[in-house]
Amino acid sequence: MTANDRPSILIIGAGFGGIGMAIELRRCGFDDITIVERAADLGGVWRANTYPGAACDVPSPLYSYSFEPKPDWPQRYSGQTAIHDYLRGVAERRGVLEAIHFDTTVTDAEFDEAAGQWTVRAADGRTRTVDVLISAVGQLSRPAVPAIPGTDTFAGPSFHSAEWDHAVDLTGKRVACIGTGASAIQFIPEIQPRVAHLTVFQRTPAWVVPKFDTNYTPVQHNLFARVPGALLVERFGWWSITEFLSLGLVEVPAITRFAARVAGQHLARQVDDPFLRNKLTPDYPIGCKRVLFSNDYYPALTRSNVQVETRSITEIVPAGLRTADGTVHEVDVIIYGTGFKGTEFLWPMRIRGRAGRELADAWADGAHAYYGITVPAFPNLFLVYGPNTNLGTGSIIYMIESQTRYIREAVQLLAEHPGQCLDVRADLEQHYNTTLQQRLARTPWNFCASWYRNSAGRITNNWPGTQTSYRRRIRHLDPAHYTLIPAS
Repeated sequence: MTANDRPSILIIGAGFGGIGMAIELRRCGFDDITIVERAADLGGVWRANTYPGAACDVPSPLYSYSFEPKPDWPQRYSGQTAIHDYLRGVAERRGVLEAIHFDTTVTDAEFDEAAGQWTVRAADGRTRTVDVLISAVGQLSRPAVPAIPGTDTFAGPSFHSAEWDHAVDLTGKRVACIGTGASAIQFIPEIQPRVAHLTVFQRTPAWVVPKFDTNYTPVQHNLFARVPGALLVERFGWWSITEFLSLGLVEVPAITRFAARVAGQHLARQVDDPFLRNKLTPDYPIGCKRVLFSNDYYPALTRSNVQVETRSITEIVPAGLRTADGTVHEVDVIIYGTGFKGTEFLWPMRIRGRAGRELADAWADGAHAYYGITVPAFPNLFLVYGPNTNLGTGSIIYMIESQTRYIREAVQLLAEHPGQCLDVRADLEQHYNTTLQQRLARTPWNFCASWYRNSAGRITNNWPGTQTSYRRRIRHLDPAHYTLIPAS
């Protein structure tokens, strides 16, 4: 980068994070931006997850960009199609679509200390050299399929909920659903009425609370569109609720106790059978795993064609699934509702920083970054929705906007110092993460296994506080927290 140049920027991923990052940079005059996306369309999880009933569990007026309000959401908790269409529309209106290179899978990236640039390689053999590399691949992009013996021997079709096979007609079929997480509780009520029999294999019951959903009416759409501040009030109201609930994770345990009572009453109202209700009652603190929202999940499990199986699966055989008691549950289709590999972050991309240091080695004990954004010895590399920036309650879009503004300030600093690179101070990053883990130790996330924690038990995904506290801390980039390194 010369004194007359603006930094060249490559963004990996065209979901909410990547598109929001590009918009923030373009807004401030940075136009040399390339977005690479491994799929044939934008949208991230909202492109991939097309299973029946796929929807967001954050109200849409809050789960959207603050700079792109949408007055005509079809419902409060909008479905996959509406969210995907919204994101595509934003990309088109903001001129970002033409910057996206689809069907481009990044395999590795290496920092050249002499040039002060990143060399990024893709699976198609193409190489790109840029000044700034930004990862916006998210935390929920790679489906997790359990390593059950005999998986490949099953005679019928099987697929993960994030890779739903719409060619498979479930009507009149015997179906097994493995997992009872956020995706499963959405598609189970959708497929239950049309299958012959549904066996739900549950390892751990979830805490489920009512979903205060509603279809927005034309009157509400007109109100949101024509009355100044009306949509902002709806957005602010839900933001305030999520901020209040997040206090229960550390500061005010009474809030989580109240939430547990609400969930318990919800279960009692919807499930009369005490045997089934006992199966569905969690034995861990609320909040330890993701709290789920549904009004129709429990009723679906009470139907005569549904069985909740809590005995562990020992193997998969051609006819179905064998459980620990030796029973073979014969099924025609297996659906994995088993979530994502959330703690692996940029894997399987190979990222090499200063002195050839591998990011995988730096993260051997678990991913970590300064406010989830920058990693020492990896200059000019920035992460959107990186380690410890997920939320137990709230909108990740709010977090993403906080991060994109911070990264934009970093790019502006680089533009003011051509020929130099920005590297976060290792001592500050270490102190930050030590303090962060101490605070995380006080949260409910330590009391059960979940995708928030890696195999060693380190909580690598979640932020232990409010959205406001995170934004306040990264409202502005402090140059003293970084070292400007001249390209050699």
